[in-house]
Amino acid sequence: MLTLNDRVLGIAALIFAALITALGYDLEPPFSYEPVGPKAFPLLLALIIALCGLRLVIKGGGEVEANPAGANARIAAMVAYLAGYAFLFQWIGFVAATTIMVTLIGRLFQATWLQAVIGGVVMSVGLFLLFDKGLDVVLPTGILGDLL
Repeated sequence: MLTLNDRVLGIAALIFAALITALGYDLEPPFSYEPVGPKAFPLLLALIIALCGLRLVIKGGGEVEANPAGANARIAAMVAYLAGYAFLFQWIGFVAATTIMVTLIGRLFQATWLQAVIGGVVMSVGLFLLFDKGLDVVLPTGILGDLL
């Protein structure tokens, strides 16, 4: 039986950081709109992941406990939700896609449907107002274009 430990996770993190660096290094905008550019975020993220991975490789550690019952299904559902969110984001817009995703994730964490929907609407509208109106970050409006 394969046992996972911190060193295996650290090596996986280093590989992931290298992949992020390779894919993010050549990001160039068609025109310069800010001094840092779009590659700063993936490179900074890769550095943080690499430092954490290196710490795990050096420190090592013990075996990891098995996931509790149902955890693997919830993890798979979360991955599916995020993939769906990435697919729907441009098509139906930020507010609608974020509402759906947050509602589904709320249900994963045992929220009632009412709590999950309220949380999804409040979070999506709040984040839209913060980023689109407050920070002037353009977000897709999608199917709610005329209302926003």
